[in-house]
Amino acid sequence: MKKMKTRDRILEASLMLFNSIGEPNVTTLLISDELEISPGNLYYHFKSKGDIVGELFASYEHKMHDLLAVPEDATISLDQQSFFLHLLFETVARYRFLYQDLVNVLSRYEQLQTRFRRILKKKTHGFRVICESFRRQGVMEITDGELDALCDQLTLTACYWSSFDSLSHLDDRDSMDPGRGVYQMMHLLLPYLGPDEKEQIYLMSRDYL
Repeated sequence: MKKMKTRDRILEASLMLFNSIGEPNVTTLLISDELEISPGNLYYHFKSKGDIVGELFASYEHKMHDLLAVPEDATISLDQQSFFLHLLFETVARYRFLYQDLVNVLSRYEQLQTRFRRILKKKTHGFRVICESFRRQGVMEITDGELDALCDQLTLTACYWSSFDSLSHLDDRDSMDPGRGVYQMMHLLLPYLGPDEKEQIYLMSRDYL
């Protein structure tokens, strides 16, 4: 139990440091100092910083796969879609170090590239399933070409919102607001919704500002 507890503490401290000052600026010595443990104790659990990054990515990957497993035939409401986006951006915020320095992180840890691309595809597919459900219900009026472009835009926004949001407070990475990302995503749907649905989105999205 003590070994697992120490391992979990290392992961949580590393995640906090990665998110706060950026993964490239964090060393194993800094992590061990943060926890007030010896470097040897840290290396007993993780052989390198790359192993820590890999473990954190696996946790992120597991959460995203669960979240993005949207049933193909599901009938999804606007409320459910809003809750889905809320959970998505909460997960992104928890592991935001991946997104705030995405290209460099994936360049340094090549073994993560294929897995991250798989998650991107699952995001796009999840957005498509939701929009297709809206279209079947008559909630959304959109052509196939517009749907392709919208799903790509939703994926792009979900992927890079963290970097965009951090530009307004580079000296305080911890102040990222996932709600603003949800607000932006909901408004991307507006051009394709009917009057009643637009009003509902306007009212729901206010809660995220």
